[in-house]
Amino acid sequence: MGVTDLKRKGQKNKTRANNRTAQIKDLLRKPDIKNVDVEAIKAEFAAKNTKK
Repeated sequence: MGVTDLKRKGQKNKTRANNRTAQIKDLLRKPDIKNVDVEAIKAEFAAKNTKK
């Protein structure tokens, strides 16, 4: 019995893997949000809660 190569399936699997790794790298490339003023946010929430 001969063995057949599933070339299209192999290419599809490689493409999926490459797309997945590219997507993960793209997500990791974006910088985190920094310099957030936590005290201002707390004051804003406190002001909203006192209005009720």
